[in-house]
Amino acid sequence: MIRKLASILCLGLLATTAQATEDIDTAAFFSASLTGLDGQPVAMERFRGRPLIVNFWARWCAPCREEIPELIRLHDAQGADGIEVIGVALESQVEGVREFATANDMRYPVVLAAKQGIPLMKALGNAPGGVPYTVYIGRDGQALGSKLGIVRADDLAAATQALLK
Repeated sequence: MIRKLASILCLGLLATTAQATEDIDTAAFFSASLTGLDGQPVAMERFRGRPLIVNFWARWCAPCREEIPELIRLHDAQGADGIEVIGVALESQVEGVREFATANDMRYPVVLAAKQGIPLMKALGNAPGGVPYTVYIGRDGQALGSKLGIVRADDLAAATQALLK
């Protein structure tokens, strides 16, 4: 059962598709309150007004782990005035995610979505609910695009250009 679920959720191995922006409800993202690595609630509204790369992932997802170094590089390159990368873990165990984020030097904000994760991804245009899933949101709060599957350096370069226009 767990293997079957993991196979379904890790669709990123088989499908890397972009979603139409009209299918992405960013209001659902900005109205969400997720759990920070300190166990405290984090209102996603606090990220409004910045260009965002919102990446849904899980520790057990190999494609998710593969893309983390690219997301870290982007975060480091953007600095305080650039794009904000937010990692949304589809998990509920704060300590395990915190240890993973520390071990993998995830220097960008990481939050846990727990039971809200899949419904939130679906609201953001990911009908199958697979991971990894990444949404690009402009300063105006509108989605510029998304990708189901591993984001690579060229994907992030294209997203960066669009987000910083």
